Amino acid sequence: MATARNPSPYSDGYWWSGDGVRLHYRDYPGPADKPPILCLPGLTRNVRDFEAVAARLSPDWRVIAVELRGRGESGYAKDPMTYVPLAYLQDVERLIDELKLERIVAFGTSLGGILTMLLAATGRPPLAAALLNDVGPELGKAGLERIRGYVGKPAQYPTWMHAARALAEANGDVYPTYGVEDWLAMAKRLHRLTSAGRIVLDYDMKIAEPFRVPGNEAGVDMWRALDAMKDVPTLIVRGERSDILAADVAERMTQRLDRAELVTVADTGHAPTLDEPAVEAAIDRLLARVPAA
Repeated sequence: MATARNPSPYSDGYWWSGDGVRLHYRDYPGPADKPPILCLPGLTRNVRDFEAVAARLSPDWRVIAVELRGRGESGYAKDPMTYVPLAYLQDVERLIDELKLERIVAFGTSLGGILTMLLAATGRPPLAAALLNDVGPELGKAGLERIRGYVGKPAQYPTWMHAARALAEANGDVYPTYGVEDWLAMAKRLHRLTSAGRIVLDYDMKIAEPFRVPGNEAGVDMWRALDAMKDVPTLIVRGERSDILAADVAERMTQRLDRAELVTVADTGHAPTLDEPAVEAAIDRLLARVPAA
């Protein structure tokens, strides 16, 4: 189907987790002689975060945007303690197996970047290239506390403009150059319209329960996971104002990886949207380094 907001066609796909949760992804068409781009979203985000990426890259590349359990059209978990990276990883691995993906390019934003590093550590399937969006093996404490302060708190609005204004008030320092149209677009990525006509956040509020327990952000030594990407062409994107990925951590990442490029997005916090001109140019450079199958 095609939508007004996203001119690139996609099909909706579904798969089942090991504990019986029905999960959703969008599949944008692309050639079979290139590894597909697997897009993995942040903690409270969904497939709509990658609409602009997919619209630009498909049909030159197949783009698969994943919706993690408890978000968007994916089912909510019965046990909220499964809202942790290792459970998400198992879900993604089942999708990879179901789609028989032998090699992938992984784009991971925040939590999705943690999953990208974990996928690299498993080696299943091999990464042809990777993009880590505003995340690394060490997460800024101030940023984690900020996220813990808002995640899982329900909110509802009578109009999209009300939702946009609330986002602007809460995130003005993250995207200081945003105008009304930008905040409206973000509101429509983050929220959904209920049958009662109210606008609410599009995720299960219970995802906050394990996240509020220190150490559950990743659960393993992420520097060792990053080391598995040593020979993988990697683009590290960092928001200049980020409180999650510190500048020194990003530099250490580039030093640790043999084939990494770091791009810093000016006047942006956590996290860049990947449609910034500098990031789009860097993505093109990254993909140019991916050999055909």
